[in-house]
Amino acid sequence: MRIRATAAAATLTGALALTALALPTAQAADAPSLNKPAAASVFGAHAKSALSATTAAADPTVSNVTVNAGKDIVLGTTTAKTINVSLTATHASGIADAYIDLWHGSNLDNVDGYLPPNEDAATCTATSDTTSTCKLTITVDPQLDLYMNALAGTWHVTAAALANDGSIYANDYKDTHRVQRFSKLTVNASPEPVKKGNTVTVTGKLSRANWEDYAYHGYTGQSVQLQFRKAGTSTYTTVKTVTSDSTGNLKTTTTASVDGYFRYSFAGTTTTPAVKATGDYVDVQ
Repeated sequence: MRIRATAAAATLTGALALTALALPTAQAADAPSLNKPAAASVFGAHAKSALSATTAAADPTVSNVTVNAGKDIVLGTTTAKTINVSLTATHASGIADAYIDLWHGSNLDNVDGYLPPNEDAATCTATSDTTSTCKLTITVDPQLDLYMNALAGTWHVTAAALANDGSIYANDYKDTHRVQRFSKLTVNASPEPVKKGNTVTVTGKLSRANWEDYAYHGYTGQSVQLQFRKAGTSTYTTVKTVTSDSTGNLKTTTTASVDGYFRYSFAGTTTTPAVKATGDYVDVQ
């Protein structure tokens, strides 16, 4: 259904990939401004007729814009991820099509990240004569789309809907959604076994994906909780809070009392998701 101006939209990811490869890591901050299509233009010829039409009917209304089932989009260094996006649109004439994208930047003239939908047209399922739920997918490849760490954090969500009579709803700032750098957390408690009352040393490391060299580096200066679960129970309790050092390493000591599991737990930040290490068992004798 959609007659879309694909010259900018469909090829933008590839162009962005070439730009990322050409830019040294040190120059990532000098990322180019991308030409994301404005929401009002994504329906091509339909949009032109709609923008010039004078009809008695109001524009469509849009609600329930959902990205990745409401969960943050978390990407590592190599694996692409395809997410589902959807919206509900209503108009007296019914709904013909819809559009959703994600973009990063201060405004439409300064876009440095753009994630378009995979499909030329949404799959819209009517729930009544006037209302439809429309679905699309977006694929995010960290090595093509996420070329600098500054892209981690809050992105804008564009939403648009096309009614059967040609009228449109278009909003490039409909919502926001977070795109984050995948995190890892390890733990090791020693010695094993340990005598009751003696000291247990618990080490570990907090790291996260780097989208500029596609490796994992320590996440420094972060508060991480050391937690303990007594053997035979299911609940961890916090023992103390530790701060990751200049390379993301963690190290602290505690007193051995009973058999159980030690783990580190990180609450996450706007750019990096929460993560918990798998518990390390300590036999106390």
